[in-house]
Amino acid sequence: MPLDLINESSAKEKLPGIGPHPRGLHLWWARRPLSAARAILFCQIVDDPSSHPELFPTEKQQQKERERLFRLVEQLILWKSTHNEDIIQKAQNEIWKSWRLTCADNIDHPRAKELFDPEKLPSFNDPFAGGGALPLEAQRLGLEAHAGDLNPVAVLMNKAMIEIPPKFAGFPPVNPGNPDNNTLFNKEWSGSQGLAEDVCYYGQWMKDEAEKRIGHLYPKVEVTAQMAKDCPDLKQYVDQKLTVVAWLWSRTVKSPNPAFSHVEVPLVTTFMLSTKKGKEAYVEPIIEDGDYRFLVKYGKPANLEVSKKGTKISRGTNFQCLMSGIPIGGDYIKTEGKSGRMGARLMAIVAEGPRRRVYISPTPEMEAVALEANPTEVPETDLPLKALGFGVQIYGMTKWRDLFTARQLAALTTFSDLVQEARTQLKQDAIAKGMPDDGVSLASGGNGSTSYADAVSIYLAFAVDRIADFNSSLATWKSSGEQAMHTFTRQVIPMVWDFTESNVLGKSAICFEKAIKYTADALLSIGSYNRFPGVVTQSDATNQPLSHNSIISTDPPYYDNIGYGDLSDFFYIWLRSSLRTVFPSLFSTVTVPKNQELIASVSRHGDNQKANKFFLDNMKFAIHQLAEQTHKAFPITIYYAYKQTEARGDNKMVSTGWETFLEAVISEGLEITGTWPIRSEQKYRMRAMGSNSLSSSIVLVCRARNPNALAVTRREFIASLRTVLLESVKQLRQANVAPVDLAQAVMGPGMSVFTKYSKVLNSSGKPVSVKDALAMINETLDWVLGNQGQDIDYETRFAVRWFETWGISSGDYGMAQGLAVAMNLSVEGVAEAGIIQSGAGKVRLVQPEELSSDWNPTSDSRLTTWEVIHHLIKNLDSGEESAAQIISKLSSEMIDLAKGLAYRLYTICEQKNWPEDGFRYNSLIQSWPEIERLARLEEPAQQGNLI
Repeated sequence: MPLDLINESSAKEKLPGIGPHPRGLHLWWARRPLSAARAILFCQIVDDPSSHPELFPTEKQQQKERERLFRLVEQLILWKSTHNEDIIQKAQNEIWKSWRLTCADNIDHPRAKELFDPEKLPSFNDPFAGGGALPLEAQRLGLEAHAGDLNPVAVLMNKAMIEIPPKFAGFPPVNPGNPDNNTLFNKEWSGSQGLAEDVCYYGQWMKDEAEKRIGHLYPKVEVTAQMAKDCPDLKQYVDQKLTVVAWLWSRTVKSPNPAFSHVEVPLVTTFMLSTKKGKEAYVEPIIEDGDYRFLVKYGKPANLEVSKKGTKISRGTNFQCLMSGIPIGGDYIKTEGKSGRMGARLMAIVAEGPRRRVYISPTPEMEAVALEANPTEVPETDLPLKALGFGVQIYGMTKWRDLFTARQLAALTTFSDLVQEARTQLKQDAIAKGMPDDGVSLASGGNGSTSYADAVSIYLAFAVDRIADFNSSLATWKSSGEQAMHTFTRQVIPMVWDFTESNVLGKSAICFEKAIKYTADALLSIGSYNRFPGVVTQSDATNQPLSHNSIISTDPPYYDNIGYGDLSDFFYIWLRSSLRTVFPSLFSTVTVPKNQELIASVSRHGDNQKANKFFLDNMKFAIHQLAEQTHKAFPITIYYAYKQTEARGDNKMVSTGWETFLEAVISEGLEITGTWPIRSEQKYRMRAMGSNSLSSSIVLVCRARNPNALAVTRREFIASLRTVLLESVKQLRQANVAPVDLAQAVMGPGMSVFTKYSKVLNSSGKPVSVKDALAMINETLDWVLGNQGQDIDYETRFAVRWFETWGISSGDYGMAQGLAVAMNLSVEGVAEAGIIQSGAGKVRLVQPEELSSDWNPTSDSRLTTWEVIHHLIKNLDSGEESAAQIISKLSSEMIDLAKGLAYRLYTICEQKNWPEDGFRYNSLIQSWPEIERLARLEEPAQQGNLI
């Protein structure tokens, strides 16, 4: 696979400004990039040219064909190709071509008619469908897509992406607002255009109806002369009524100081409203008459640091009493919260001005309006007592309704009711337009007006979920962007002290009108191809028949990283309120089903051991289903994005996620033939070094293990491992796999060696564990990286050994001399080569920033690979063109040695936990293809005299 390009496209897909994206339909956690899903699935289905020697008999012909396919993959993974029908059609043609060759190769198979029909592609199945990226891309590539998930929210999302759009593709809208009323069914409507049109129309109808019912809770704010007196910047707005964008609140508790126990003091993490240059605004608390008030001011505060930290005085939950200055401890705040004494106070109003956001001091009237809200029929569902990622229960929040203000609850219950009313109106309008009234619901497979009304109501309910996400009391205000942020900026529900309440009936920021537009745009972004309608079911992956003879690619849960079920209840309570009559079986439970959710939740199972056992046992069941049911002509691909956790055991640190997952895969008879690291970060960030991020995934490529596989000894395993990894590392370096990804990429061929045997036996005759196998693979990788540098010069070998011991710190001269003598060198000679500095009994390596800026390898009388690497790093700071000037003057042998050394040095940094040094070597490798490309454009200084 062209891994670097897949990673680059995955990163670009996450950037803002790419346009509508299917993820805009509904939030889901850690969903896979569409570009990566599309590329991996294509590579999984289409045979490598070496599989067909009758067509490509020589290695040269195979490589030429492979490069042609690579070029297609490079086009296919671009975001703009998502809607390029020509490129998608080319990919589909290649899939059919490869499938028919496979059928021809298996014409004598005893079940050829069933398994190898050249006129029918196998279907696709993802039993852990989640956010739906994989089934959607399988459908885009022309496969009949099946998706299953235990979680009703995920099931509904997948239906909205792969089941509903094809079902109603080309249907005209049914709303009465279209001027071509009488000729509507004669117009040309492509893909989901009609569906999206109805989402917009009935969404606007819901907004208009909501205005009538709760519009009084969202008044405009009038700028008074007194406001302008307090804040001169508001003079230009006096007597104007401005539309409110958001109300900014601070939580409060009674002051712990007895002298001020009657005062509810604010818990504020920042008083800054806008930190945009030239548009700064902040809140200044004014203490007067034994109480306080908030005053909005413009410009930079006199004490910026104090304003930035609000009343928070340390990490954790320690604040300062605004009235007395005494600390307010976390335990006190928790006690106040549990006792129901935590309140909230309006801190500022954000309004829409003619040219910019306007910040206004709070008014008693505005605070009173918020308190007028009296929502009815609010979901009374309990929060989990304790769950992954939850931090609010310890402050007295015990029900989901506690995460919302009264006004937010009034808005959400109103819009939920309106989804049901819109559905009724939709059905009547559809019948009036001539759509048959078969009375069969969408859940029962209907195609008439009832089913269509059900379908549109799903997208309307998604828009309600969007405003819930951006309009809870856990949503925040981002001062640098002057915008409301949503509740789920991470996969957690943490406590938020100063929160944002948006105007959902407005026209800017986070409002229902915008939510409808985003939903409709996301629906259109899914595509407009003639595809098979997908099949989506609520199913348990440990016991599902959908994978029978299917192509399988799946993204299972990540051990204990994300509590999908508990988190998704945030949305489920509103979806259930809106759609319970649409999907009665899907919403039959009060909360999302969780007992069989495949995560290692300590809070659910009691302790780490029980949680680990539940995960391992049930993941084995799920993998067994995949291994038994997958179509034997194709490998299985399994995504695993994980944040590694560790636990103490037998006086050693042992991992609890990755090894457990691999054990489940291997124990069920699968052989791992490849592992590919997929990154959705554009550049590997220094701050992420040494940590695992859910922005990264490992894709395991698996096939059924040979039932006649042999058992081997540990010694035989290591010998085979060395042979395989020597070649694999060479290939991965040629493919420019980043050093930070090398260990994971090598795990594929390493585990392939391990899993091709029935057992690997240690010296005691006992089977080697997965944990021990991983350790052996890592040790062998170190051996390979160390032995691939046998051709480097002795000065560089000295530097590597010194670096392993001392890093960039100074070391003892005597130790340096001993190391140098062992290599037939002297400290003075190594210093003359420009690698070290020596003096006052100490020796240290020369750093890149200390190197000469006018260095030329062609005139260096004692050139070393170490120098080449570090001059490249120095020049790279000035741009890839500068580094290319060095490469253009080097021989291909020296270039290969330098690249290999960069991998070796990164590995040392990773082992020593030196993230900043490792970042330099990793960045150099990532830039290597572009440096070499630019170097080819350089005219060598002396032709025929390359170093």
